[in-house]
Amino acid sequence: MDIRTITRKAEKFGRQQADEVLKFRTRELQRRSKAVGKAARGVKVLSSPPISGKFIRAVGGISSSGILVAEGDSWFDYPLNDILRLLEDHHGYDVESVAHKGDRVEDMAYGLGQLEEFTRRIEKLLRRNIIPKAILLSGGGNDVAGTEFSVMVNHARSPIAGLNKSVLQGVIDERVYISYATILSAITRLCEQRLGQRIPILVHGYDYSVPDGRGFWGGWGILPGPWLEPGFREKGYDDMKIRIDLTKQMIDRFNKMLQNIVDTTSFSHVKYIDLRNSLSIGSNYKKDWANELHPTEAGFKRITNRFAAVLDTLP
Repeated sequence: MDIRTITRKAEKFGRQQADEVLKFRTRELQRRSKAVGKAARGVKVLSSPPISGKFIRAVGGISSSGILVAEGDSWFDYPLNDILRLLEDHHGYDVESVAHKGDRVEDMAYGLGQLEEFTRRIEKLLRRNIIPKAILLSGGGNDVAGTEFSVMVNHARSPIAGLNKSVLQGVIDERVYISYATILSAITRLCEQRLGQRIPILVHGYDYSVPDGRGFWGGWGILPGPWLEPGFREKGYDDMKIRIDLTKQMIDRFNKMLQNIVDTTSFSHVKYIDLRNSLSIGSNYKKDWANELHPTEAGFKRITNRFAAVLDTLP
């Protein structure tokens, strides 16, 4: 089956997923409407007291660079620092998020619970007469890293040492690609049905990282990580330069996959953000990378600036 046929099947399934969620939400909204009407009967409506200006000033005023809705992984949901926090605090946006660290793009594509929660956020904005400026989608890192990573690498002593091209194609160019096509199609359908229009969707690849064995806060005990080093060690790769080169090849493959999706006619409203070479992998890389997969505060700031630059181009 060629990729165009696979893409069409994924898009169709995504729309079906969206229609199923919309059907469920319509029933729930009918219940909500009855509950609101029942609660309002016999209740004297009072005007809300004005909010003191000092409290409004304390939260930065009522102005905003725009409303964003986000779904994604730990790059959108990381303790103390992540892209969404910085878009709010450093760039003035307000973000409605259903992102959750550790989520795979497969979870987003095929888990109706996440899609339903995303729809609820859109409905809440609609009740406030707000159309979001953009949808942000982050995913795929958890689909290729972790326990599955070692299967994508041939042993260092193998005649075909390096990345396993067949496995890489199956994971990135098929599984992750189809998941992205599915979730993008579902989100597009939901916005068309609820908002009457397509909303720009921003997706991103990941930057080159250093597989040095550092996990979250060291990765000790039950803490997440490391995600890459164990696979390299298992397959006999001790040379850090070789590890970095193979990681770069995988990241390039992932970014190419995303670019291919954006280039399809169905997703002309989807914008791809290339984050490669935002962060250092040289001798001072620890200033940019908190661990194998996540930037430091300074690193997240540079990454977020690239998001903001693309958002600035939107109407």
